[in-house]
Amino acid sequence: MLKRLSIKQLLLLAFLLAGLLPAMLVSFLSFYQSRSVLKQEITRDMQTLSTAVANDMERMMFERLRNVQSWSQLSIMQELKIGDIDKRLSVFLNGLAQSYGNIYHVIYVEDLQHRVIASSNAKKIGLQNQPQPPWFSASLSGRSLSIAKINGNVLAISAEIIDETTNIPMGQLVVEFNWDIVQNALNNVIKKPTAAALLDTNGNVLAATSNWAEIHSGYGMYAISQFSQQSPMPQWRVQVEKLHSIAVAPVHKLGHIFLGLLAATLLLAALMVRPIAQAITQPISQLTQFVKGFARQTKAKPPQSGPPEVRELVAAFETMTEDLAKSQEKLTRAAKLAVVGEMAAAMSHEVRTPLGILRSSADVLKREKTLSDEGREVLTFIGAETERLNKLVSTLIDAARPRLPIFSQLNLTELIANTVAMLRNQAQAKQIHLTFDRQTPTVTAAVDADQMTQVMMNLIMNAIQVLPEGGHIMIVLEHIGHQAVIRVEDDGEGISEEHQAQIFEPFFTKRAGGVGLGLAVVRQIVLAHGGEIHYQTSQMHGAQFTILIPIQQAS
Repeated sequence: MLKRLSIKQLLLLAFLLAGLLPAMLVSFLSFYQSRSVLKQEITRDMQTLSTAVANDMERMMFERLRNVQSWSQLSIMQELKIGDIDKRLSVFLNGLAQSYGNIYHVIYVEDLQHRVIASSNAKKIGLQNQPQPPWFSASLSGRSLSIAKINGNVLAISAEIIDETTNIPMGQLVVEFNWDIVQNALNNVIKKPTAAALLDTNGNVLAATSNWAEIHSGYGMYAISQFSQQSPMPQWRVQVEKLHSIAVAPVHKLGHIFLGLLAATLLLAALMVRPIAQAITQPISQLTQFVKGFARQTKAKPPQSGPPEVRELVAAFETMTEDLAKSQEKLTRAAKLAVVGEMAAAMSHEVRTPLGILRSSADVLKREKTLSDEGREVLTFIGAETERLNKLVSTLIDAARPRLPIFSQLNLTELIANTVAMLRNQAQAKQIHLTFDRQTPTVTAAVDADQMTQVMMNLIMNAIQVLPEGGHIMIVLEHIGHQAVIRVEDDGEGISEEHQAQIFEPFFTKRAGGVGLGLAVVRQIVLAHGGEIHYQTSQMHGAQFTILIPIQQAS
């Protein structure tokens, strides 16, 4: 019966049997896989959102506790001993309340009999308050804070005021935090059709978006994030919910797209089978043989014989496969760098906060009159390094679109010497001999100081981390022609030949606990400087990285 069919009919039948049926199966499997991945992404996005909101809520509450703790220790609070006769304390509290806008309803100081002595609201001065039973207490920097239950839109936070002379409590500072701030923060961050609520340890709703009751009562997807265990706050949690029908709407849309594509493919095949049959009757045999053999001989060149149409198609297919391989490599690298940017953005707040605390602490210590010259030098070093680390965090955030270097004529000899000095203690901790060999007394080049410091620290730290105790690291700087040549050598095990082609790829590492970003960042910075970086086995039979940097940058 098949012999009676025409070429057009055979092609249509073959396409239906060999093309559409597998395509339908592949489409179904692809849709199922895409559906699973999309659901995972939706769940991951909700978890990320809940974690971000929980971090914001925790930070907001921590700032309120920190305010009360620090204010209660100010010397002006000692005005409570004389009943704030000159109203200096009241004026100060009023200034505090105004400077924070609508964050605090009122800030006041009361004595041990709960009589208001000073207040940001003059009408409350002299009033007798009823003691508020504590909801829970928190400890911050050795000071105990008492938090009363939320009353309306007020969360009262109080801390004892200690007499500096007798070290005995003489009253307390009470701050009435505007709980609407938390409510508004949830509404501003969470957009419909998503809902979120802040829950206490018993699951009671403390604050929620306006659509929480509607979505929480339905069947939906949710994600929960708790406050960190290191937080002085209780283990409150943020729960983010979305109706299941809305959450999986992209999945349904994806299914419709797959069905539409399948129907369009069937219709297009039916319309084009006649002209296709006429166009490929002659060259179809050779082209079929090439396609069948392509999977078996991936390294073989495609056939160059045959009609011009076949040769053109083969040449286009060969070019396409080469371009696809290059594009896949670029996309893989870009995807890895994009992951670095997302991780850094998620962690930037957590990194910059302790850096800010370190710098602020150093600035405070600098004002100490009894501080030695050596101590001031150390504090200056801390300030400079925290600033550089802050810039490095910004560099990681922009990893997918790296910052262009800011070139200036720099003494490379001094830069490398300073880097070696900073890392010498870490090398000595492992009894590693770290030396800097200056082949040329002074080498200057147009480079970005921060980026080149990062390059040298990454390479030296990598060597320190992989070398055993008693190892040797040598840094050599030379001026050869129009280039500055930097070599970082060690006597470790080196890198095997099978891994040398991958060492500059993001996330590639053979060291336990390593992230695999150091050499990728180094290569990225060197290329941005118009330079080159190469790996080879050192004369000490270990690893050697050679960097070539132009002395002058092209204008």
